[in-house]
Formats: sequence, structure tokens, C-alpha cells
Amino acid sequence: MRTPADHEFGSPATELKLSLVNAYSCAFTRALRGKFSELWYFDAFAGTGERTERVPARSGGLFGAVPEEIIRHPGSAKIAINVQPPFDRLVFVEQRPRKAKALQALCAQHPNRVIDVIAGDANKEIPELLRSVGWRSRRAVMFLDPYGMTVDWPTLKAVARTRAIDLWFLFSLSGLYRQAARSAAAIDAHKRAAITRALGTNEWEKELYAPQRGFFSDQLPLHRTANVAGLQDYVRRRLETIFPVVLPPLVLPPHKKPQRFSLFFATSNPSPAAKALATRIADHILKVGISSHTRPR
Repeated sequence: MRTPADHEFGSPATELKLSLVNAYSCAFTRALRGKFSELWYFDAFAGTGERTERVPARSGGLFGAVPEEIIRHPGSAKIAINVQPPFDRLVFVEQRPRKAKALQALCAQHPNRVIDVIAGDANKEIPELLRSVGWRSRRAVMFLDPYGMTVDWPTLKAVARTRAIDLWFLFSLSGLYRQAARSAAAIDAHKRAAITRALGTNEWEKELYAPQRGFFSDQLPLHRTANVAGLQDYVRRRLETIFPVVLPPLVLPPHKKPQRFSLFFATSNPSPAAKALATRIADHILKVGISSHTRPR
């Protein structure tokens, strides 16, 4: 039976990204437990804590009609709560009141844990919270899994400035290539502002577009020269301007076109030891996860 808190979404790619973030979180807390006073986890678009899958009713077959089935899977918040060794503190941000209420109910089931549920806009709440925390003796993992291109560049800069957070960022590549139309003439002011807000610069048009001379015209209209892979590479280069390490992203879905997302891993800590440890763990997890989900079926 459905409930008001149901959050229906997901695919095999959803399971893959959640499994990778979970694997990294477990490795992170094992590696750093006892080395810092607190280990934190942030989920800035936390949803309800569960993912609901609806299996439609089916008719016929050997045993007759099969009614609709509602299957509930752990979402990113519930998975993070169950990470072992556990995080010392978890922070879940969710803007939609219904989902924030469901998160609060989930967290009430764990009265002995330190969990904050913040009902608000992640682009406002996360930078303010990060500025208020002393990061010298703390380290954290953050998962950014937004709806579309809704993570503003100042939010990413706030994460990078901590020099203490390892970031998993699901970037909506399909959102970028929908906004960044083939012809620059088709990009209106709203789309242009959205791209600039997400990439942190208005230089993207110079980087991604070039004049294209027509056969029967002296005009030089601007057309996008970057394909999907080129757009992804540009996003990575932008992230590299603020993060010391940005690994090649996981393409999602991994074995089906069109590509919709890029799952980036980045670390904000510039120390050689921190970069080496984070890179070794994340690179291994990405390779194992990709291999296990891309075998022919």
C-alpha cells in the first residue's frame, strides 16, 4: 500500500550509485576512525530515506492476475545511517516539507544517533552550515544527488573550502546538453543563467561553442562543438579549478544510451596523504562497481 511518504524513483543505475557511495563511506569510516574527533556525513538532497518501486499489476499467466506490488528499498539517508563503523554525525537536507517530515520520522527510529534534518534549500543551508563548523579535527563525506542542475557553484566552492570533505556529486549531464542547445541562438536568458550558475563561469560559451560558416551565407552562427563526452570533460575541468582531486566520472547509465548523469568523486583536502588515500579508495570502488554492473546479461 502506498503512503504519503513514498518517494518513487530509481533504476539499476540508482542502485549502482548508492552502492558506490555506501562502499566509500564504509571504507572512509574504517580508515579514519580514531584519527579525528568526528566523522560526518552530509546528504544535501536527502529525499525520504527510502526509494519506492512500483511493479504494475499483470494479467494472465499460469497463476492468474498479479496485483500491483510496492517495493521499498533503502534510500541514501537510510543507507548512511547503517554505515559501519558509523558516522558520528549525519546531516540531511531536504527542501520539500513532506519528504523532510518522512526523514524526521526515520531519524526518530535512531534516538541514540546524532542526526540533523534541515528543511530548506541546500544551496543556502549547506554553505551556512559548513562555515559554522571547525574542520581541523573533523572529516566528512558528502553526497550531492540533486534534481537536475540545481547545485549552485557557490555551494561546491563552500565544500572545497573546508579542505575536509570528500564529495560524491551526481551531475545531470542530460540537463546540461538540454540547456546548452546545439545552436547558441536557441539558448535563452533563463538557460544561459542556469548553465552559468551550475558551472560558475560565463566563459562556457567561448569554450563549448564556435562559429560555423554556412555554405550560402557569410554569417557565422555559433554552434556547440562539444559532444556529450566533451561536455562531461568540461564539467570535470571546472571542478578541478576548486578541488585538488577529481576522478574520471562514472557514466550513468553505464551500458545504455543516452548518458544522463556523471557521478564525480572529488576530495577537498590538498594534503598528499589525504589525496592518495581518497584516490586509492574511490578509484578501487569505482572500478569494482563499474565492472560488476556492466557485464553482459
